[in-house]
Order: sequence, then structure tokens, then C-alpha cells
Amino acid sequence: MKARELRVLTDEELKRRYLECRKEFFGLQVRFATEQVENPRQKRGLRREMARIQTIRRERELKPLGEAHAKAE
Repeated sequence: MKARELRVLTDEELKRRYLECRKEFFGLQVRFATEQVENPRQKRGLRREMARIQTIRRERELKPLGEAHAKAE
């Protein structure tokens, strides 16, 4: 998913998607270690999607702090 698509998801949906990606990533790592994988780039894509999700969650966490800081000035 692209960041634009991820931003419309709720916090709960983001959390669920992140857990799905982690589970899939772990399974892919096991397959990588034990057998030939069809698409090795899939691992990179999952890692990047997890990073996108974490970034969006962190932005949402910091947004109220930024608004409070702007009002104080």
C-alpha cells in the first residue's frame, strides 16, 4: 500500500495491517532460510510498508503536540 492509502485508515486498521505485515514478513524470512523464494523483493516491500505504517502512527502521535506548540507561540 502507498502512504496515501495508509493515511485514510484508522489507528486500529493501521495496527491490524502492521501485525499482518509482521506475520507475513516472519513467514517470508523462514521460507527464505529454508527454500527458494519466488519473489525476493517481496521481503523489501513488506519491510518498507511496515516502516510507512510506523511513520504514520508516529506522525499521528506527535500531531497534537505540534498543534499545542503552535498555539503557545
